[in-house]
Order: sequence, then C-alpha cells, then structure tokens
Amino acid sequence: MNISVLFAQPTKKEPDGKIEKLSKELDAIINHDAKVEVIADGFGWVEGPLWIESKRMLLVSDVLNNTVYKWTPEKGKEVYLEHSGYTGTQPRTEELGSNGLTLNHKGQLLLCQHGDRRVALMNASLDDPKAEYITLANEYKGKKFDSPNDLIVKSNGDTYFTDPPYGLEKGVNNPSKAAPYQGVYKISKNGEVTLLVDSISRPNGIAFFPGEKSLLIANSDGEKPYLYLYDLNKDGLLINGRIFQNDRGTDGIKIDKQGNVFTTGQGGVWIYNKKGTLLGKIKIEGSTSNCAFADNYKTLFITADNYLLKVDLAKKAGQ
Repeated sequence: MNISVLFAQPTKKEPDGKIEKLSKELDAIINHDAKVEVIADGFGWVEGPLWIESKRMLLVSDVLNNTVYKWTPEKGKEVYLEHSGYTGTQPRTEELGSNGLTLNHKGQLLLCQHGDRRVALMNASLDDPKAEYITLANEYKGKKFDSPNDLIVKSNGDTYFTDPPYGLEKGVNNPSKAAPYQGVYKISKNGEVTLLVDSISRPNGIAFFPGEKSLLIANSDGEKPYLYLYDLNKDGLLINGRIFQNDRGTDGIKIDKQGNVFTTGQGGVWIYNKKGTLLGKIKIEGSTSNCAFADNYKTLFITADNYLLKVDLAKKAGQ
C-alpha cells in the first residue's frame, strides 16, 4: 500500500489486537486463547517479514528507512542490513528501501528493492550481510520496473513478483515511469523475464496455493479491492483469472499448508479458507502490511505500521 503520506509519523498508540472468530474452522488455525503481542516497534513502515528457520531469526524491511532489521527471541530487534533498497547517492523520498524478502533454493537472500527498482540477490552470506547485490531483473523489454514489491520462488527456481508504483517519487506521475501499466512478472531460473499480467491496477502481495497449481495476487487499489486467483499452465504462465474475494483491500498475503489464506490490510489480518469463506480476523488498529509463518506454521509474525507483532497459531496448524 502507498503509506508514505498517511503514515509518515509513527503510530502513537500501541495496537490493541484481538481475535474475532467467525467460523469453528478457525479453531484449527488459531488457539482460542491466543494473544496478539507487540514484540518490536520504532520502525518507519515495516514490511516483508521473512522467517529463516536455520538461523532462528525474522527479517523485516523498514521501507522508509532503507534498512532490513532482524528479530530474534534472544536479542529482539537489531539492524541487519543498511541500504537495503536504495544504493544511489542522490537524495530522494518516498518508499526507497527494500520491501518483499525471500530465500532462493540456495538459501540466499532475495530482495524487492524499491529505490533501485529491481529484484536483487544479496551477494553475501546470511551470517555476514552486506549491501552488495546482484541484479536478477530490473527491466522488461527495455522498460525499467517501477518498484518491485513482493516475491515468491517456485519449486523449480522461477521467481514471481509484483511491481506497483509505490516506490516511485510522485507514483504513477513520476516522469521516469517507463511502462504504462503495473505488472506481475516471472524471472525464469535462466534469467528470462516474462510479463504475466498487466491488468491489475496495484499488484501487491503474491502467494502460491499448496501444490503450486494456482496463484493469488492482491490488488491494493481501494477502487478494486480484490484478491485475484489464477491457475498456472505447464509453462508457469497465468491462466483462468478470476476474483477470489472482493470485500477488502489487501496488501500482503500468505497461505498455509491447508490452503488457508491470511490477508493483511486496514484493520488487521483476515483469514479465509481455500474456498474463500471468511473464517475470522486478527483485528489490529491501523494498517497491517504483511505477515509470515514460523516454527512450522505454529507462529504468525505480523508487520503493522511501525510495529512488529506475534500470534501463536494452533498446535495442529502445521500438520
């Protein structure tokens, strides 16, 4: 979501989260007595949560401050990587940092970099992070991306990502905006970039359903607040597009092993089953940007405004 104007100042009141159950199906997903716990604050706008099990750490992007932070149960919040999304020297505003984060099949960190307008690989180990990057993709047919936002890696090594205009100064009115649309793209493991969709006005969160036969894309446009569902053909291209739900604008999305969809946006996290039925809500004041599973789906981390939160999920959720 484009939050640089609305949330330029830190939220003054710590969010008061609560669970709202709308279906008994929610009992298998969230503990009935689960608490929404604030575990870190002081970010400019926190996004892109990524749990790395081998390191027992969570990484998050502070989009406004061009920094990736890590959080661990032992030490809490620490600076992990500076210049995470913009490596230039010319002063600039808007959302210049990294946003979506993920690991490739080699365990290397991939970043959606708003300021540098690319999808990049950190050319350093997870244990010794450095602002040294290898560009995976920064343009399509000679037209530079706007500001890659969120990404996922398919089991075959292909990377899928969304490209809304939120990292551009002046947004779609930026004179350097190259493409007349907002795209969703695929980077093949051989480096080829393919445009998958150009009809979604503000593509944002992106996630595969279990089995990778279908893909969900969030549109963070208040006039078209839809989650779009696509099937994948044998070449990994998107076909048979339709609306999965249309009752709420969505930012980040995650899908668990059972196909339950966790969507973030204004007011918290909405949880749907794989058929699109709303099961319940994790209600959080303000705007919620994204979420991430940890501990084999036993924990949910949530990024919201300038806060990082944690919720314990049901013990059988990861089975």
